Amino acid sequence: MSGTIWSVDEHLEDILAAVKPLEPIELQLPDAQGCVLVEDVVVQVALPPFDNSSMDGYAVRISDVEGASEEFPAVLTVIGDVAAGDGGLPDGRSVGPGEAARIMTGAPLPAGAEAVVPVEWTDGGTGGGPADTMRAHSDAPEGASGEVRVHRPVKPRAHVRAKGSDVTPGDLALRAGSVVGPPQIGLLAAIGRSTVRVRPRPRVVVLSTGSELAQPGEELTGGRIYDSNSFALTAAARDAGAIAYRVPAVADDAETLRATIEDQLIRADIVVTTGGVSVGAYDVVKEALSSVGDADEAGGGVDFRKLAMQPGKPQGFGSIGPDHTPLLALPGNPVSSYVSFELFVRPAILTLMGMEDVHRPSVRATLNTGEALPSPSGKRQFLRGTHDAEAGTVTPVGGPGSHLIAALAQADALIVLPEDVTSAEPGAEVEVILLR
Repeated sequence: MSGTIWSVDEHLEDILAAVKPLEPIELQLPDAQGCVLVEDVVVQVALPPFDNSSMDGYAVRISDVEGASEEFPAVLTVIGDVAAGDGGLPDGRSVGPGEAARIMTGAPLPAGAEAVVPVEWTDGGTGGGPADTMRAHSDAPEGASGEVRVHRPVKPRAHVRAKGSDVTPGDLALRAGSVVGPPQIGLLAAIGRSTVRVRPRPRVVVLSTGSELAQPGEELTGGRIYDSNSFALTAAARDAGAIAYRVPAVADDAETLRATIEDQLIRADIVVTTGGVSVGAYDVVKEALSSVGDADEAGGGVDFRKLAMQPGKPQGFGSIGPDHTPLLALPGNPVSSYVSFELFVRPAILTLMGMEDVHRPSVRATLNTGEALPSPSGKRQFLRGTHDAEAGTVTPVGGPGSHLIAALAQADALIVLPEDVTSAEPGAEVEVILLR
C-alpha cells in the first residue's frame, strides 16, 4: 500500500467505514448539550398544563365588559389576586357577574373568567385614568379588592394561553437524531424530562510531535518554533462538539511517543496526532506507529498513505490499543494540519456522535481573483478564501504555502480545485467549503 496514491474520497470513506457511533448513555439535561438523541421523545404532559394569562391584568367575563370605553367604563368588583404558581382564587372562588380577579402573567385563568383585560386597558384600581402598570401586591395589598374600571371590551379567550396550545400528551417533542441544543433542553425541561438518552460527546486527544516545538509563553531558542497545531486542533475538536484534551508536544522519540499515546488511550475515543508522517529521517509518528497493531484484530494498526491532495499529502489512519481506538495522523504544517482536520477528523467526530450529516456545507461561488490560480494536475487543491454570500463570490487569502497560518486565520472557507483542474481563471465557478 505504500506506493498507492489514495484519493481524498477514498481516504475519507475508509475512515468513516471504520468509525462507529458511540454507545448511547442516559445523561442529565445540562450534560446532554451538544449530544444527539437516540430515541424519540414523546410528550407526557400538556404544555402549558393549564389555561393561563399572557398578560398582567384582570380576568373577566365577556358580558361584563361589552361596550366598555374610557367615557363609559365597566366598573367591576375585584375579588382577589391570582399569581403565577397559584391554583386559582382563594377559597376556590369563581369570577361571577360584575366581578374581576387581578391576574399576573403565567397565572392560571380562574374559574368563571373568559378572558384577560390587560392592565393598560384599565385604571388599575386607582379610580383615575388608564394605568401604566400594576401596583406590587406587597406595596398595595388593597389592589386585590375594591373596584377596577375597564376601558375596552375583549373577545372570548383574549390574552389566554390555552392548555396544550404548545404540545399535548402523545405529541412527538423531539425526533431521534436531533441535536440537543439550548432550545431542545428548554423543551425537555418544560415537559418534565430530567434525563435523556443520547450518544455522548466523543473524547478527542490531540498531540503534536516534534523536538522543535516550544509551548506558547516559553522563550524561543535557536531552531525552535511555537506549537500552534495542538491548540488549533483542540479548539477545532471542541468546535465540532467533542470533549478535547490537548497533550503537550512530544519530542522526536518513538518510544516516548508510543508511551504517551498508550497513556492517553484511557480517556480517548479518538486520537489525533500532527507531525511526523512524511518521509524525513525524524518523522517519529511513522516510526512509532507503523508496526503497531491490534493483537486480536486483523488489519489493525496505523496505515500511512499518500493522498492526491494539496496541502495534506501525507496522512495516517488506523486503530490502536485494546479498544481499537481510531487514530488519525495528520501532517505537521499548520495549514495542512487544519485542512486535514476539516476533511477527515471532523467527519469522524460527528460520526462518533451519531450525526446524520457529517460534512461542512458547500456552495458554488464565483472566483474573485486578479489572476489565474495554478493547481497541480492529479491533485485536489484546497485554498483558503473568504466567502461573500450576498455577492456569491469567494476571494483567495494568502498563497498556497502550507505554513501560512496568518492567512488561515483570515479565511472562512476552502476553495476546492478538482484533480483535473490545472488553472482556475478569474470569474470561474468553484466549489467552496464553508468553515463558519
